[in-house]
Amino acid sequence: MLKALLTRLFGGGSQAAAEEWIAYNGYRIRPTPYRRGGQYQTCGVIEKEVQGETKQHRFVRAETHPSREGAADFSVAKARQLIDEQGERLFG
Repeated sequence: MLKALLTRLFGGGSQAAAEEWIAYNGYRIRPTPYRRGGQYQTCGVIEKEVQGETKQHRFVRAETHPSREGAADFSVAKARQLIDEQGERLFG
């Protein structure tokens, strides 16, 4: 019982619920950080409708963060950078 309570409070076990989608310059960004080695990994999904088809680019970066919120914020910043630098080439 104590282990279940601690898992719910501090994470672990199954992955926490997915983050919300964020609109940016015609794209949608969803941070998806995950727990790894006591830290949270920078990770996310970028989506855009291209010619009637939903295209997706998933990314994982080496940066880790002590909190899920910090990792999610950094994942959004990294996604914006990818969009600004590569645009629709992300889907090629």
